[in-house]
Amino acid sequence: MKGTNAWSKVDKKEVFNFAENYRKFLSQCKTEREVVEYMKELLKDQNDKLKLFEIRGKSLAIFADTGDVKNGFRIIASHIDVPRIDLKPNPLFEDTELAMMETHYYGGIKKYQWVARPLALHGVVVKEDETVIKVNIGDKKGDPVFTFADLLPHLSRKVQGDKKISDAIPGEKLDLLVGSIPIEEIIKDKEVKDKVKENILRILKEDYNIEDEDFVSAEIEIVPQGEAKDVGFDKGLIGGYGHDDRVCAYTSVMAIKDAKKFAKPALVILYDKEEIGSDGNTGAQSLAIEYVITQILKEKGITDYSTLREIMYKSEAISADVTAGVNPGWKEVHEIKNAAKIGYGLAISKYTGHGGKYSSNDAHAEFVAKLRRILNKNEVVWQVAELGKIDEGGGGTVAKYLSKFGIDTIDAGVPLLGMHSPFEIASKVDIYMAYKGY
Repeated sequence: MKGTNAWSKVDKKEVFNFAENYRKFLSQCKTEREVVEYMKELLKDQNDKLKLFEIRGKSLAIFADTGDVKNGFRIIASHIDVPRIDLKPNPLFEDTELAMMETHYYGGIKKYQWVARPLALHGVVVKEDETVIKVNIGDKKGDPVFTFADLLPHLSRKVQGDKKISDAIPGEKLDLLVGSIPIEEIIKDKEVKDKVKENILRILKEDYNIEDEDFVSAEIEIVPQGEAKDVGFDKGLIGGYGHDDRVCAYTSVMAIKDAKKFAKPALVILYDKEEIGSDGNTGAQSLAIEYVITQILKEKGITDYSTLREIMYKSEAISADVTAGVNPGWKEVHEIKNAAKIGYGLAISKYTGHGGKYSSNDAHAEFVAKLRRILNKNEVVWQVAELGKIDEGGGGTVAKYLSKFGIDTIDAGVPLLGMHSPFEIASKVDIYMAYKGY
Protein backbone atom coordinates (compact mmCIF):
# COMPACT_ATOMS: atom_id res chain seq x y z
CA MET A 1 0.00 0.00 0.00
CA LYS A 2 1.82 3.04 -1.29
CA GLY A 3 1.06 6.68 -0.54
CA THR A 4 -1.14 6.04 2.50
CA ASN A 5 -0.97 7.38 6.04
CA ALA A 6 -0.21 4.21 7.95
CA TRP A 7 -2.18 5.13 11.06
CA SER A 8 -5.43 4.39 9.21
CA LYS A 9 -4.30 0.83 8.53
CA VAL A 10 -3.22 -0.40 11.97
CA ASP A 11 -4.39 -1.39 15.42
CA LYS A 12 -3.01 1.55 17.41
CA LYS A 13 -2.75 -0.47 20.61
CA GLU A 14 -0.61 -3.08 18.88
CA VAL A 15 1.62 -0.35 17.41
CA PHE A 16 2.03 1.38 20.78
CA ASN A 17 2.88 -1.88 22.55
CA PHE A 18 5.56 -2.73 19.99
CA ALA A 19 6.95 0.80 20.08
CA GLU A 20 7.16 0.84 23.88
CA ASN A 21 9.40 -2.22 23.90
CA TYR A 22 11.56 -0.57 21.25
CA ARG A 23 11.73 2.66 23.29
CA LYS A 24 13.04 0.71 26.28
CA PHE A 25 15.67 -0.97 24.09
CA LEU A 26 16.79 2.38 22.68
CA SER A 27 17.07 3.86 26.17
CA GLN A 28 19.14 0.94 27.43
CA CYS A 29 21.52 0.38 24.50
CA LYS A 30 23.81 3.28 23.67
CA THR A 31 26.86 1.49 22.27
CA GLU A 32 27.41 -1.29 19.75
CA ARG A 33 28.55 -3.66 22.50
CA GLU A 34 25.42 -2.97 24.54
CA VAL A 35 23.22 -3.74 21.52
CA VAL A 36 25.00 -7.06 20.93
CA GLU A 37 24.63 -8.05 24.60
CA TYR A 38 20.94 -7.05 24.57
CA MET A 39 20.22 -9.11 21.46
CA LYS A 40 22.02 -12.16 22.83
CA GLU A 41 19.90 -11.96 25.98
CA LEU A 42 16.72 -11.38 23.95
CA LEU A 43 17.35 -14.46 21.80
CA LYS A 44 18.79 -16.81 24.42
CA ASP A 45 15.64 -18.97 24.38
CA GLN A 46 15.57 -19.22 20.56
CA ASN A 47 18.36 -21.80 20.17
CA ASP A 48 16.03 -24.27 18.46
CA LYS A 49 15.24 -21.72 15.75
CA LEU A 50 18.13 -19.23 15.54
CA LYS A 51 21.92 -19.47 15.50
CA LEU A 52 24.00 -16.46 16.53
CA PHE A 53 27.42 -15.43 15.23
CA GLU A 54 29.12 -12.75 17.30
CA ILE A 55 31.85 -10.73 15.59
CA ARG A 56 34.37 -9.08 17.95
CA GLY A 57 31.61 -8.13 20.38
CA LYS A 58 30.43 -5.30 18.11
CA SER A 59 28.60 -7.03 15.27
CA LEU A 60 26.09 -9.86 15.28
CA ALA A 61 24.62 -12.21 12.69
CA ILE A 62 21.42 -14.18 13.33
CA PHE A 63 20.61 -17.19 11.14
CA ALA A 64 17.29 -18.99 10.73
CA ASP A 65 17.83 -22.41 9.13
CA THR A 66 14.55 -22.45 7.22
CA GLY A 67 15.23 -23.89 3.79
CA ASP A 68 17.79 -25.19 1.34
CA VAL A 69 20.83 -22.92 1.57
CA LYS A 70 21.75 -23.77 -2.04
CA ASN A 71 18.86 -21.53 -3.12
CA GLY A 72 20.47 -18.56 -1.39
CA PHE A 73 19.58 -16.48 1.65
CA ARG A 74 17.15 -13.67 2.43
CA ILE A 75 19.32 -11.11 4.22
CA ILE A 76 18.52 -7.97 6.21
CA ALA A 77 21.57 -5.90 7.11
CA SER A 78 21.57 -2.86 9.37
CA HIS A 79 24.17 -1.11 11.52
CA ILE A 80 24.35 -0.53 15.25
CA ASP A 81 27.06 2.11 15.49
CA VAL A 82 25.84 5.68 15.96
CA PRO A 83 27.42 9.14 15.56
CA ARG A 84 28.96 10.02 18.89
CA ILE A 85 32.04 11.43 20.63
CA ASP A 86 34.83 9.18 21.93
CA LEU A 87 37.48 9.75 24.57
CA LYS A 88 41.03 10.06 23.23
CA PRO A 89 43.65 7.51 24.41
CA ASN A 90 45.23 10.09 26.76
CA PRO A 91 42.14 12.06 27.75
CA LEU A 92 42.52 13.48 31.25
CA PHE A 93 44.03 16.92 31.90
CA GLU A 94 43.54 19.98 34.09
CA ASP A 95 43.06 23.58 32.97
CA THR A 96 42.14 26.57 35.17
CA GLU A 97 41.64 24.09 38.02
CA LEU A 98 38.96 22.15 36.17
CA ALA A 99 39.39 18.50 35.16
CA MET A 100 38.69 17.89 31.48
CA MET A 101 38.89 15.02 29.02
CA GLU A 102 40.07 15.23 25.41
CA THR A 103 37.66 13.78 22.85
CA HIS A 104 37.45 12.81 19.19
CA TYR A 105 34.07 12.78 17.46
CA TYR A 106 32.92 9.73 15.48
CA GLY A 107 30.78 10.00 12.37
CA GLY A 108 28.85 12.92 10.93
CA ILE A 109 27.78 14.99 13.92
CA LYS A 110 26.80 18.65 14.08
CA LYS A 111 29.15 19.60 16.91
CA TYR A 112 26.98 22.46 18.16
CA GLN A 113 24.22 19.97 19.04
CA TRP A 114 26.45 18.32 21.65
CA VAL A 115 27.37 21.29 23.84
CA ALA A 116 25.46 22.49 26.94
CA ARG A 117 23.62 19.20 27.44
CA PRO A 118 23.94 16.36 29.98
CA LEU A 119 26.06 13.49 28.74
CA ALA A 120 26.88 9.97 29.92
CA LEU A 121 29.88 7.67 29.51
CA HIS A 122 29.31 4.15 28.16
CA GLY A 123 31.87 1.61 27.02
CA VAL A 124 34.64 -0.66 28.19
CA VAL A 125 38.09 -0.40 29.73
CA VAL A 126 40.40 -3.37 29.17
CA LYS A 127 43.10 -3.70 31.81
CA GLU A 128 46.62 -4.88 30.99
CA ASP A 129 45.71 -8.38 32.18
CA GLU A 130 42.72 -8.26 29.75
CA THR A 131 40.14 -7.85 32.52
CA VAL A 132 37.18 -5.99 31.00
CA ILE A 133 35.54 -3.23 33.04
CA LYS A 134 32.14 -2.14 31.74
CA VAL A 135 31.55 1.60 31.99
CA ASN A 136 28.05 3.07 32.36
CA ILE A 137 28.16 6.40 34.19
CA GLY A 138 25.41 8.98 33.91
CA ASP A 139 22.29 6.96 33.17
CA LYS A 140 21.74 5.27 36.53
CA LYS A 141 19.91 6.93 39.41
CA GLY A 142 22.33 8.97 41.50
CA ASP A 143 25.02 9.07 38.81
CA PRO A 144 26.81 12.30 37.91
CA VAL A 145 26.59 13.51 34.32
CA PHE A 146 29.16 15.26 32.14
CA THR A 147 29.01 18.09 29.62
CA PHE A 148 30.75 20.27 27.07
CA ALA A 149 30.37 23.76 28.52
CA ASP A 150 29.41 26.27 25.84
CA LEU A 151 30.48 29.90 25.64
CA LEU A 152 28.11 32.62 26.84
CA PRO A 153 26.52 34.76 24.08
CA HIS A 154 27.97 37.93 25.65
CA LEU A 155 31.49 36.85 24.59
CA SER A 156 30.92 34.57 21.62
CA ARG A 157 30.27 36.98 18.74
CA LYS A 158 33.78 36.92 17.28
CA VAL A 159 34.93 33.42 18.19
CA GLN A 160 31.62 31.73 17.30
CA GLY A 161 28.90 34.03 15.97
CA ASP A 162 30.79 35.41 12.96
CA LYS A 163 31.81 31.94 11.75
CA LYS A 164 30.07 29.31 9.66
CA ILE A 165 28.01 27.02 11.86
CA SER A 166 30.32 24.11 10.99
CA ASP A 167 33.34 26.10 12.23
CA ALA A 168 31.82 27.66 15.36
CA ILE A 169 32.82 24.75 17.58
CA PRO A 170 36.09 23.12 16.45
CA GLY A 171 36.59 19.48 17.35
CA GLU A 172 39.50 20.32 19.64
CA LYS A 173 37.20 22.57 21.71
CA LEU A 174 35.08 19.56 22.67
CA ASP A 175 36.74 18.96 26.02
CA LEU A 176 34.50 17.12 28.46
CA LEU A 177 34.04 18.67 31.91
CA VAL A 178 34.58 15.89 34.47
CA GLY A 179 35.56 17.50 37.79
CA SER A 180 36.36 20.58 39.87
CA ILE A 181 37.43 19.61 43.44
CA PRO A 182 41.18 19.48 44.25
CA ILE A 183 42.61 16.53 46.12
CA GLU A 184 43.04 17.21 49.85
CA GLU A 185 45.46 14.60 51.11
CA ILE A 186 49.22 14.78 50.62
CA ILE A 187 50.50 12.05 48.32
CA LYS A 188 53.72 10.52 49.65
CA ASP A 189 56.84 11.12 47.56
CA LYS A 190 54.85 12.98 44.92
CA GLU A 191 54.56 16.68 44.23
CA VAL A 192 51.00 17.24 43.05
CA LYS A 193 50.75 19.96 40.43
CA ASP A 194 47.26 19.29 39.04
CA LYS A 195 45.24 18.64 42.18
CA VAL A 196 41.83 18.44 40.50
CA LYS A 197 43.10 15.94 37.94
CA GLU A 198 44.70 13.95 40.75
CA ASN A 199 41.40 13.85 42.59
CA ILE A 200 39.64 12.49 39.50
CA LEU A 201 42.33 9.81 39.17
CA ARG A 202 41.72 8.87 42.80
CA ILE A 203 37.96 8.57 42.20
CA LEU A 204 38.48 6.52 39.04
CA LYS A 205 40.75 4.12 40.91
CA GLU A 206 38.62 3.79 44.05
CA ASP A 207 35.18 3.65 42.41
CA TYR A 208 35.86 2.00 39.06
CA ASN A 209 39.34 0.38 39.30
CA ILE A 210 40.47 2.51 36.35
CA GLU A 211 43.96 4.02 36.18
CA ASP A 212 45.31 6.72 33.89
CA GLU A 213 47.11 4.36 31.52
CA ASP A 214 44.02 2.15 31.19
CA PHE A 215 42.41 4.72 28.88
CA VAL A 216 44.89 3.65 26.18
CA SER A 217 43.06 0.32 25.93
CA ALA A 218 39.56 1.67 26.45
CA GLU A 219 36.58 2.36 24.21
CA ILE A 220 34.51 4.92 26.06
CA GLU A 221 31.73 6.68 24.19
CA ILE A 222 30.21 10.00 25.21
CA VAL A 223 26.46 9.70 24.60
CA PRO A 224 23.35 11.74 25.42
CA GLN A 225 22.14 11.12 28.96
CA GLY A 226 18.61 9.96 29.63
CA GLU A 227 15.85 7.83 28.16
CA ALA A 228 14.11 7.95 24.81
CA LYS A 229 10.78 9.76 25.12
CA ASP A 230 7.32 9.84 23.58
CA VAL A 231 6.96 13.02 21.52
CA GLY A 232 3.77 14.99 20.90
CA PHE A 233 0.44 15.33 22.67
CA ASP A 234 -0.71 12.13 20.94
CA LYS A 235 2.53 10.26 21.79
CA GLY A 236 2.78 9.08 18.19
CA LEU A 237 6.52 9.70 17.89
CA ILE A 238 9.63 8.53 19.75
CA GLY A 239 12.52 10.89 20.30
CA GLY A 240 15.87 9.54 21.34
CA TYR A 241 19.50 8.83 20.60
CA GLY A 242 20.43 6.19 18.05
CA HIS A 243 17.36 5.59 15.85
CA ASP A 244 19.98 5.64 13.06
CA ASP A 245 20.24 2.75 12.72
CA ARG A 246 19.16 0.84 15.79
CA VAL A 247 15.52 1.21 14.80
CA CYS A 248 16.19 -0.98 11.75
CA ALA A 249 18.40 -3.31 13.77
CA TYR A 250 15.71 -3.86 16.40
CA THR A 251 12.85 -4.32 13.92
CA SER A 252 14.85 -6.77 11.79
CA VAL A 253 15.82 -8.87 14.82
CA MET A 254 12.21 -8.92 16.03
CA ALA A 255 11.12 -9.89 12.52
CA ILE A 256 13.38 -12.96 12.31
CA LYS A 257 12.47 -13.85 15.91
CA ASP A 258 8.71 -13.65 15.36
CA ALA A 259 8.39 -14.88 11.76
CA LYS A 260 6.39 -18.07 11.26
CA LYS A 261 7.06 -18.67 7.54
CA PHE A 262 10.28 -18.24 5.55
CA ALA A 263 10.72 -18.37 1.78
CA LYS A 264 14.46 -19.04 2.13
CA PRO A 265 17.04 -19.39 4.89
CA ALA A 266 17.12 -16.02 6.65
CA LEU A 267 20.06 -13.99 7.89
CA VAL A 268 19.99 -10.75 9.89
CA ILE A 269 23.27 -8.87 10.24
CA LEU A 270 23.96 -5.99 12.62
CA TYR A 271 27.10 -4.25 11.39
CA ASP A 272 29.49 -1.85 13.10
CA LYS A 273 31.43 1.11 11.62
CA GLU A 274 28.85 2.21 9.02
CA GLU A 275 28.99 5.81 10.20
CA ILE A 276 32.69 6.04 9.31
CA GLY A 277 32.63 4.20 6.00
CA SER A 278 32.02 0.58 7.07
CA ASP A 279 35.76 -0.04 7.42
CA GLY A 280 37.39 -2.37 9.94
CA ASN A 281 36.78 -6.06 10.61
CA THR A 282 33.33 -5.45 12.11
CA GLY A 283 32.10 -3.27 9.23
CA ALA A 284 30.31 -4.18 6.03
CA GLN A 285 33.46 -3.72 3.93
CA SER A 286 35.02 -6.65 5.77
CA LEU A 287 34.39 -10.25 4.79
CA ALA A 288 32.26 -10.81 7.88
CA ILE A 289 29.20 -11.88 5.89
CA GLU A 290 31.30 -14.31 3.86
CA TYR A 291 32.77 -15.70 7.08
CA VAL A 292 29.31 -16.21 8.62
CA ILE A 293 27.88 -17.91 5.54
CA THR A 294 31.01 -20.08 5.28
CA GLN A 295 30.43 -21.29 8.85
CA ILE A 296 26.78 -22.05 8.06
CA LEU A 297 27.69 -24.01 4.94
CA LYS A 298 30.52 -25.86 6.67
CA GLU A 299 28.02 -27.28 9.18
CA LYS A 300 26.09 -28.65 6.19
CA GLY A 301 29.16 -30.22 4.62
CA ILE A 302 29.60 -27.54 1.94
CA THR A 303 33.21 -26.38 1.90
CA ASP A 304 34.11 -25.43 -1.67
CA TYR A 305 34.44 -21.73 -2.44
CA SER A 306 32.65 -21.86 -5.80
CA THR A 307 29.47 -23.12 -4.14
CA LEU A 308 29.72 -20.34 -1.55
CA ARG A 309 29.93 -17.76 -4.36
CA GLU A 310 26.95 -19.31 -6.17
CA ILE A 311 24.86 -19.25 -2.99
CA MET A 312 25.71 -15.61 -2.29
CA TYR A 313 24.89 -14.72 -5.91
CA LYS A 314 21.43 -16.28 -5.48
CA SER A 315 20.81 -14.37 -2.25
CA GLU A 316 18.69 -11.24 -1.81
CA ALA A 317 19.16 -8.45 0.71
CA ILE A 318 17.56 -5.43 2.26
CA SER A 319 19.96 -2.78 3.43
CA ALA A 320 17.90 -1.71 6.43
CA ASP A 321 18.85 1.89 7.07
CA VAL A 322 16.98 5.04 7.93
CA THR A 323 16.28 7.89 5.53
CA ALA A 324 15.38 11.55 5.80
CA GLY A 325 11.76 12.35 6.58
CA VAL A 326 10.39 15.66 5.31
CA ASN A 327 10.93 18.34 7.96
CA PRO A 328 8.13 20.96 7.69
CA GLY A 329 10.59 23.76 8.41
CA TRP A 330 13.09 22.69 5.74
CA LYS A 331 11.02 21.31 2.87
CA GLU A 332 13.22 23.08 0.31
CA VAL A 333 15.95 20.42 0.58
CA HIS A 334 13.54 17.74 -0.69
CA GLU A 335 11.83 17.00 -3.98
CA ILE A 336 8.54 16.27 -2.27
CA LYS A 337 7.13 13.70 -4.73
CA ASN A 338 10.14 11.49 -4.02
CA ALA A 339 10.63 12.20 -0.33
CA ALA A 340 9.67 10.13 2.71
CA LYS A 341 6.89 11.45 4.93
CA ILE A 342 6.63 10.71 8.63
CA GLY A 343 3.77 8.28 9.26
CA TYR A 344 3.65 6.88 5.73
CA GLY A 345 5.35 3.60 6.48
CA LEU A 346 8.49 1.81 5.36
CA ALA A 347 10.62 3.95 3.03
CA ILE A 348 12.02 2.18 -0.04
CA SER A 349 15.09 3.71 -1.69
CA LYS A 350 16.08 2.24 -5.05
CA TYR A 351 19.39 4.09 -4.75
CA THR A 352 21.21 6.42 -2.37
CA GLY A 353 24.56 8.09 -3.10
CA HIS A 354 25.01 11.72 -4.12
CA GLY A 355 24.85 13.83 -7.27
CA GLY A 356 24.67 11.51 -10.25
CA LYS A 357 24.07 8.46 -8.03
CA TYR A 358 27.76 8.24 -7.16
CA SER A 359 28.76 5.67 -4.49
CA SER A 360 25.39 4.00 -4.75
CA ASN A 361 23.87 0.59 -5.18
CA ASP A 362 21.05 1.06 -7.69
CA ALA A 363 18.59 -1.80 -7.26
CA HIS A 364 17.40 -3.51 -10.44
CA ALA A 365 13.80 -2.86 -11.51
CA GLU A 366 13.01 -6.59 -11.35
CA PHE A 367 14.06 -6.74 -7.70
CA VAL A 368 12.11 -3.59 -6.84
CA ALA A 369 9.01 -5.12 -8.43
CA LYS A 370 9.46 -8.28 -6.38
CA LEU A 371 9.67 -6.25 -3.18
CA ARG A 372 6.57 -4.24 -4.13
CA ARG A 373 4.62 -7.44 -4.66
CA ILE A 374 5.65 -8.89 -1.30
CA LEU A 375 4.84 -5.71 0.63
CA ASN A 376 1.48 -5.17 -1.08
CA LYS A 377 0.47 -8.82 -0.65
CA ASN A 378 1.15 -8.57 3.09
CA GLU A 379 -0.52 -5.16 3.52
CA VAL A 380 2.64 -3.33 4.53
CA VAL A 381 2.32 0.44 4.14
CA TRP A 382 5.33 1.73 2.22
CA GLN A 383 6.58 4.75 0.31
CA VAL A 384 9.44 5.67 -2.01
CA ALA A 385 12.24 7.94 -0.89
CA GLU A 386 15.29 9.74 -2.19
CA LEU A 387 17.71 11.37 0.24
CA GLY A 388 16.96 14.99 -0.69
CA LYS A 389 17.26 16.93 -3.93
CA ILE A 390 19.81 15.72 -6.45
CA ASP A 391 22.47 18.38 -5.83
CA GLU A 392 21.58 19.10 -2.20
CA GLY A 393 23.76 16.45 -0.58
CA GLY A 394 23.31 12.73 -0.18
CA GLY A 395 24.50 9.73 1.77
CA GLY A 396 25.29 6.05 1.64
CA THR A 397 24.45 2.74 3.30
CA VAL A 398 25.84 -0.79 3.45
CA ALA A 399 23.90 -1.70 0.28
CA LYS A 400 26.84 -1.25 -2.08
CA TYR A 401 29.03 -3.52 0.05
CA LEU A 402 26.46 -6.33 0.02
CA SER A 403 26.03 -6.00 -3.73
CA LYS A 404 29.76 -6.64 -4.24
CA PHE A 405 29.01 -10.30 -3.60
CA GLY A 406 26.43 -10.33 -6.40
CA ILE A 407 23.56 -10.10 -3.92
CA ASP A 408 20.45 -8.28 -5.19
CA THR A 409 20.11 -5.44 -2.68
CA ILE A 410 17.74 -2.55 -1.98
CA ASP A 411 17.46 0.02 0.81
CA ALA A 412 14.38 0.03 3.04
CA GLY A 413 14.07 1.72 6.41
CA VAL A 414 12.39 4.18 8.73
CA PRO A 415 12.23 7.92 7.91
CA LEU A 416 13.58 10.22 10.62
CA LEU A 417 13.55 13.86 11.59
CA GLY A 418 16.80 15.24 13.02
CA MET A 419 18.98 12.38 11.79
CA HIS A 420 22.47 12.26 13.39
CA SER A 421 21.36 14.54 16.21
CA PRO A 422 21.39 13.50 19.87
CA PHE A 423 17.56 13.41 19.73
CA GLU A 424 16.27 11.85 16.52
CA ILE A 425 12.53 11.51 15.85
CA ALA A 426 10.72 8.46 14.44
CA SER A 427 7.03 7.64 14.07
CA LYS A 428 5.76 4.65 15.99
CA VAL A 429 3.73 3.51 13.01
CA ASP A 430 6.75 3.67 10.68
CA ILE A 431 8.70 1.60 13.19
CA TYR A 432 5.90 -0.96 13.24
CA MET A 433 5.70 -1.06 9.43
CA ALA A 434 9.45 -1.70 9.25
CA TYR A 435 8.97 -4.69 11.55
CA LYS A 436 6.04 -5.94 9.50
CA GLY A 437 7.88 -5.39 6.22
CA TYR A 438 11.10 -7.10 7.32
